[in-house]
Amino acid sequence: MPIVKYPRATEPLWHEWDGKAQKCGLRHTVYAVNGDRYTGEWLDNLKHGKGTQVWKRTGAIYSGDWKFGKRDGYGSYSIPDPVTKEYKKVYTGWWENDRKCGYGTTLYPSGERYEGEWSSGLRSGWGRMYYRDGSIYEGQWLADQPSGQGMLRLPNENRYEGGWKDGKKHGPGKFFYLDKGQLFDGIWAADIPKCGILIDFGRDEAPAPTQYPIPKV
Repeated sequence: MPIVKYPRATEPLWHEWDGKAQKCGLRHTVYAVNGDRYTGEWLDNLKHGKGTQVWKRTGAIYSGDWKFGKRDGYGSYSIPDPVTKEYKKVYTGWWENDRKCGYGTTLYPSGERYEGEWSSGLRSGWGRMYYRDGSIYEGQWLADQPSGQGMLRLPNENRYEGGWKDGKKHGPGKFFYLDKGQLFDGIWAADIPKCGILIDFGRDEAPAPTQYPIPKV
């Protein structure tokens, strides 16, 4: 009985090429069409796991966790200094869905610094902000503004403790004029004291007390 030989079925070449192009697991540097490059782990053709991304246009670098193509987890974001070209960390902390979320630290170009909680890329929750003029705010934030309860300490050590809304003093609060040895305790609205009482507070230790003490009622 004669033996019939059938030709072996072969897959089209594009199947083989497509299989090689699929990215899963740890890969060497992969370049995008616009020149961006990524080195790290993949899952189903998406950045997933540990990896480093470099953006060609800005030179910025992100190194940390990825989840289904987006920054998610812990990582740091750095940009090159326009003069020295050395990399400076802009943000170090937690991410979710490609935005800052959770606890993290941001260094601003002006030299200011924020340490605290984030939500959807905005300062929200508890945090501490170091301003350029030497002031420090520590307290609650909402949508990138001090909102809730917090304390602002000025460079001359005077401070405000109380309520905030949209970045301004709002609600019950106390302002300690430590340079004069006085304390204002009252109600604020949009940074303006509306009503309250002013009393002497630490007058003997104040560096520049008023000429006469406030009489007691």
